[in-house]
Amino acid sequence: MLDSLFSTTLTDDTLTLSSTIITILLAVVLGGLISYTYMKTNPGGYTQSFTLTMVVLPVIVAIIILLIGSNIARAFSLAGAFSIIRFRSAPGDPKDIAYVLFTMASGLACGVGAFGYAVLFTIILCVLMFVLSSMNYGTRKSLQRTLKVTIPENLVYDEAFDEVFRKFNVQYELKKIRTTELGSLYELVYAVTMNQLTNQKEFLDEIRCRNGNLDLSLTMNPTTAEY
Repeated sequence: MLDSLFSTTLTDDTLTLSSTIITILLAVVLGGLISYTYMKTNPGGYTQSFTLTMVVLPVIVAIIILLIGSNIARAFSLAGAFSIIRFRSAPGDPKDIAYVLFTMASGLACGVGAFGYAVLFTIILCVLMFVLSSMNYGTRKSLQRTLKVTIPENLVYDEAFDEVFRKFNVQYELKKIRTTELGSLYELVYAVTMNQLTNQKEFLDEIRCRNGNLDLSLTMNPTTAEY
């Protein structure tokens, strides 16, 4: 019985109303499970539109596969129809793209009638996503930041903050120097790498004590354009 569950497939001859309803309902359930997994593994980092898409996408793929069946003419006609559609969205996060492929594969499995395999690989991958998320797999232990500090012209910028960097175990590289306020001030731009446990407030307070409480900024997501 178990082998028959994993070997069942749908063809044009076996396609019935009951099998179609089962396929659609299972696609909805699996899409909801994938969407729930995505929300739980991305707290605060998801949108409603994307989570809803992951619920609906397996159903759409399953319906397309049901309509095509083994009919080659239908396959070419649907390919021509969908080639008219143009998506104008920017490339998403790699993890989001993986979830989109995940939902499409789930819908494809439901569409061909491989219900057992659809449920099996969906559960396995959802559990894998939960495990990797709970382990914080791939999380960097160090943080990349851009530090901009304004100093008076009488302060030697080469070694102005070496002691502070050593105290907080912060690796740094001086990337840019420029004058401001008609040459009366210097702006230094550092690329810094700090541990996640580093107290950033205390670190900035130490910098402020050295630069005379002039302007400074710490950019959380630095880009090369800032240099």
